Amino acid sequence: MQRTFILLKPDCVQRRLMGRVISRFEEKGLNIVAMKMLRITPELAKQHYAEHVEKSWYGALEAFITGGPVVAAIVEGLDAIRVVRNMLGATSGLDAPAGTIRGDFSGSRQMNLVHGSDGPEAAEREMALYFEESEICGYQPTITPWLRASDES
Repeated sequence: MQRTFILLKPDCVQRRLMGRVISRFEEKGLNIVAMKMLRITPELAKQHYAEHVEKSWYGALEAFITGGPVVAAIVEGLDAIRVVRNMLGATSGLDAPAGTIRGDFSGSRQMNLVHGSDGPEAAEREMALYFEESEICGYQPTITPWLRASDES
């Protein structure tokens, strides 16, 4: 099993799409093993988006991500990072195909609803920024035998 970090951004929260987005991950068979609502501070934004801080557009990104509540979560499943990224679609909702979260709900490059870690190192770093180990509640749903073969783990 692989874990990855997702962040329902302020536009997702404000548009009341949290339940619809979270249900997509659950319907795919991913387990939500940690989740909380919070406000991202400018300091946390700088840590989360460290690779972008020096870019000309960072100020607008920080203003957006700190502008309202977000929902941080850790999801777990087979090849979770790739699966989540595929479910999100292209970064810009304008380029994301129908059937993806961004393709179905976003028409913007920045207002793209959800962040998903882009690789194992990023997932580890981002999960640690938002969650203590004690806040992660791994579990095995009783439906698991109906979601994947017993030799898939």
